[in-house]
Amino acid sequence: MSKVSVAGSKRVIDDVIEAAYEHHSLHVTDYDERYEGFEPGQSLEGAEAINERLVTVRSLESILDVTGEEIDAAGALDDDELEAALADIRERVNERNDRRDAIRGEIRELTDEIDRMEPFAELGIELDLLKGYESLEVVVGEAKASDVETALEAAEGLEAYEVFSGRGVVAIFARPAEDADEGALQDALVGVDIAFLNVPDADRSPAEYVAELEAERAELEAERESIDAEIAEIKEEAAGFLLRAEEQLTIEAQKKQAPLSFATTENAFIAEGWIPTATFDEFAATIADAVGDHAEVEELERASFTPDGDHHSEPVDDGGARADDEDAAEASAADAKDTEQEAATDGGHAQPEDNPPVVQKNGDLAGPFELLVKGFGRPKYTEFDPTLLVFLTFPLMFGFMIGDMGYGVLYGVIGWYLYSNHDGAMRELGAVSIWAGIFTFLFGIYYGVDIFGYHAYPWLGIEAWEMSKGLSPGSADWALAWLVVSVLFGVLHLNVGYVLSFVSLYQAHDLKHAIYESFSWILLLNGIWIWIFSQHVGGMKPDFMFDSIGLVTLGFVEFAGFPVIVGYLAIAAAALGFILLLIGEPTEAVEVLSPLVNAISYARIMAVLIAKGGMALAVNLLAFGAYISDGGDGSFTFIFTPSNLASAQERAAAGEVELVFAGISTAFEPSVIGIVALVGAILVAIIGHIVVLLLGVTAAGIQGIRLEYVEFFGKFYEGGGDPYEPFGYDRQYTADD
Repeated sequence: MSKVSVAGSKRVIDDVIEAAYEHHSLHVTDYDERYEGFEPGQSLEGAEAINERLVTVRSLESILDVTGEEIDAAGALDDDELEAALADIRERVNERNDRRDAIRGEIRELTDEIDRMEPFAELGIELDLLKGYESLEVVVGEAKASDVETALEAAEGLEAYEVFSGRGVVAIFARPAEDADEGALQDALVGVDIAFLNVPDADRSPAEYVAELEAERAELEAERESIDAEIAEIKEEAAGFLLRAEEQLTIEAQKKQAPLSFATTENAFIAEGWIPTATFDEFAATIADAVGDHAEVEELERASFTPDGDHHSEPVDDGGARADDEDAAEASAADAKDTEQEAATDGGHAQPEDNPPVVQKNGDLAGPFELLVKGFGRPKYTEFDPTLLVFLTFPLMFGFMIGDMGYGVLYGVIGWYLYSNHDGAMRELGAVSIWAGIFTFLFGIYYGVDIFGYHAYPWLGIEAWEMSKGLSPGSADWALAWLVVSVLFGVLHLNVGYVLSFVSLYQAHDLKHAIYESFSWILLLNGIWIWIFSQHVGGMKPDFMFDSIGLVTLGFVEFAGFPVIVGYLAIAAAALGFILLLIGEPTEAVEVLSPLVNAISYARIMAVLIAKGGMALAVNLLAFGAYISDGGDGSFTFIFTPSNLASAQERAAAGEVELVFAGISTAFEPSVIGIVALVGAILVAIIGHIVVLLLGVTAAGIQGIRLEYVEFFGKFYEGGGDPYEPFGYDRQYTADD
């Protein structure tokens, strides 16, 4: 990328903006007020009117529910006809939309009134009979009739009363005593849980009144449907125009507002930004063709970096000729360029905060994983883009932690749905889910053809399967083996991070910086862990650390630990790393054990594997029951049926197996209770595995991302880059005439 400036006379600013916009390559940077005598520019004349029309177009698109699928190909749009056509569509749409909104309001009011009348309809009493008495007090409310009658019986201020009820609604007619105060009936109901209702003004039965309201509502709904049809016709007619109008007005608005990022004086302007270096000559020629010598394009610097890590700034050649040297605007433009040179460079180095924008290109396979990288921060121009590494490691960790063919298929299906039916981040998330599902499926095969926690390898005619998650008493060694594998993967992952840090520091600074700040950590990391896996003081180290390698490779690779001499060399390497760290970065010496702690942090991979596998096992235990073979020292076998349960109970009595749980499904028999038990077992299995599926996303997903962000990225990656957003617009609905 090259940082460029365009300095020129304000009288050609429109033509410069137009040329730069059509070239669609300049990433404009905002003016940061570092030029003395300059101030931020203002929008060009007509910007406010264009923005108002753009707001109108987008409002109409929202009302008509225009999605962008209503137009097949780009077309031309006559600027002269835009205002008249827009005014016509706005008038037609607003007239119908206002009427539709009014109808919706009336329908809501009628619906509320109908809902309010339902309690009175339950009573079946004429509405005019529920009020208007001089000697009687009438109350209507929602309450239990028995509670109301109990309260009325105990009341002293009433001479007589009558209670009518229907489905939770009561109407109470009462004659107060001669000496009773006004409101005696309501006073008598103070201790009753009752919600009083206002009696509507009507002289007919509630049923008749509701029927009238429903008829009126039906008429309004028919009118609304008619208006909806008219609006749909307008949409079909105007959708293409609105999409083209929005695009054209958006383009015009961007052009009119472009000077807001420029530095300006009364007569001149400066626009700065970044452009791909390969397109600079073409961009400069485009500006020259548009305005001749009235503006000058300069390459201020290229995004190459000195050994000190700063941008290298090329001196600006001021040899360009101008046609009208005595013209005040041209003189101001020349002064603008000179001022810009002085501000943009300082001893041959650019302002450090103005970093080049970044374009990430990772292909179709790894590209969706940019979503995870951007969650931490887009890479800076000087940084290594870790997207490919995340693509290689995140699905691997996720699949290892879940490891189930059934869950893998479901993750893949969910991912395919998101990928096929959404755009943007949701589409990328779908692709990530597909890859996670693939590795979950593959590890499910490795773990014993595991389908929703059930080992299906006997279906394949295989009597035994050596690999296991380590959940049963007979396979506990596998759990310890996965602990070792998780930590070793962490050591490898961290090594990659430190190596990338070494390369980055070497390119940005020099070999000395790379050795002190990165190679020291490489020596510490590998020295510590090689010593741990050596036979030095081997009696203090558990055997599973060495036996696990042979276990997970099924005996193809045997590992008894590194020789003692290697252990001594590892200690020396770690000591050298510590010394280098003290010399180069003494303040970081307090974190000398971080390579040990960081690698152990990867043990969370094994923890999630055991936890999620254990949850799936628990679901199956509840639903189908299981026993452990070999008197409780073997593996789980699910029961499923009553006959299998009877057999397991007999074997348990003989000490051959240990019954863990009978299971809901084993209560099945040709009876109502038995069928309910079977249905219950199926529901427990379905709901339970859905919960495990969802928790797998949160557990494996979050833990995997955490390891990427904290342990891995923390070694070499900072993030915080800006996306490359060239000034211009990719037309979709309009033709560029």
